[in-house]
Amino acid sequence: MDDTRRERPSAPAWPFEEARKLAERVAPGGTALFETGYGPSGLPHIGTFGEVARTSWVRRAYTALTGRPSRLIAFSDDMDGLRKVPDNVPNPALLQASLGRPLSDVPDPFGTHASFGAHNNARLRAFLDEFGFEYTFVSATEQYRSGAFDAALLRVLACHDAIVAAVRPTLGPERRATYSPILPIHPRTGIVMQVPIEQADVDAGTVRWRDPADGSTHETPVTGGFCKLQWKADWAMRWMALGVDYEMSGKDLIDSVTLSGRICRILGGTPPIGFTYELFLDEQGQKISKSKGNGLTVEAWLRYAPAESLAQFMFNAPQRAKRLFFDVIPRAVDEYLANAGKLAGQDEAARHANPAWFIGGAERAAGTPLSFAMLLNLASVVNAETPDILWGFIRRYKPGTTAENAPYLASLAAHAVAYYQDFVRPKKLFRAPDAREAAGLADLAARLEGLAPETPAEEIQSVVFAVGKEAGFSELRAWFQCLYQVLLGQDEGPRFGHFVAIFGTAETVALIRGALTREAEPA
Repeated sequence: MDDTRRERPSAPAWPFEEARKLAERVAPGGTALFETGYGPSGLPHIGTFGEVARTSWVRRAYTALTGRPSRLIAFSDDMDGLRKVPDNVPNPALLQASLGRPLSDVPDPFGTHASFGAHNNARLRAFLDEFGFEYTFVSATEQYRSGAFDAALLRVLACHDAIVAAVRPTLGPERRATYSPILPIHPRTGIVMQVPIEQADVDAGTVRWRDPADGSTHETPVTGGFCKLQWKADWAMRWMALGVDYEMSGKDLIDSVTLSGRICRILGGTPPIGFTYELFLDEQGQKISKSKGNGLTVEAWLRYAPAESLAQFMFNAPQRAKRLFFDVIPRAVDEYLANAGKLAGQDEAARHANPAWFIGGAERAAGTPLSFAMLLNLASVVNAETPDILWGFIRRYKPGTTAENAPYLASLAAHAVAYYQDFVRPKKLFRAPDAREAAGLADLAARLEGLAPETPAEEIQSVVFAVGKEAGFSELRAWFQCLYQVLLGQDEGPRFGHFVAIFGTAETVALIRGALTREAEPA
């Protein structure tokens, strides 16, 4: 049966909306090609994770929608010339001597690979493999030098003047006068040359250019890896040569996507379907910049939370600018846990709208008995130095639970302690209760003391509500804020009855009575 007639899931999740567009482009029986690009002058970063993850989710939706085959290629532009020496590498002098040469010809300052490009390509593959992405790695150097791009490069040569005419209006006066999409590689120095092309010889398949250093004239084949394309033309050529059907890019590349699409059409190709995602902001709402170092790294996130929570953060509203800083981590963890817990009981349509279906790992995370926020609050109350202290409370709440039979919970406990030590503890600020609050807290301690240890959380919550009302808190929000600020040293906190059920009524009574010894504020 023609796969265009497959029953299509009715799901509002944005990857399915993208997959529907792609299904209309790719003919039945064809293989959809997804691409993500990587510039190996630096190491993979959180943006790399986001782009590959989001592309993979569209691919998964496409498979569910059509049943057709697809591929994802992670393309490394390792033929790009090294423009500057990164700050975070050893042996910078080694790189300084190779400025302008293709990254695949620059010596590896780490001494572990044949080139700097190869080193960073290996880091990219290890990075993607760590998160379980399914992809095929493609090197620009291999494509150029093997001849795989030769036919497309000859097409660029044939369309040279038309491409120049399309690009020149987007350039400043200086570059406009010298622009060519073709960058010959110097036969002696190996540098990718940014020079005017004096003649594009379509019949010979060469370009003629002059070395500005000594005035010598060179004629260089555009094929076989002797030339490299300017990146916007390179992007367009790659789309045509590889047959790319889908590629995402950030909001900062909107104009580049438009121009590369135009060049692709000049070459006779069809640009891929695109998706523009918003950029991340820091805590102050400023654009995250690698040079400024104001962003949150993948490594930093993974110290405080599992990878699935980072994926959950990436999944939500990708076309809306979001602040990416440490305070967003706890909510992302608990949002993922909630989605993972719902997945198994949902029908197909609901599953296809659930981020956990795209992210994966739900079978390991589902059924986690405590939220990350609750683990943080436990760590805060007991001033946890290691996860071990949390397990006494966990086992009392869920008898028989151990780190061995609940490894996901164990990882969350370890993350919670790390997050508490670095971000919660430095900000904790306890205050003494005022007279009305002190009376309410004393009443609450007395009532909790009279409850059986196994009292359900909802029943404890009812007691907390009743005490607040009887203490004269017409706005119970103020009562709960009192509990959080006086007992936990923070402005927000957990559902208090649930917290008491886990922490223990006797322990909570002791906590309250300790707080009542603080000097009271004036009424």
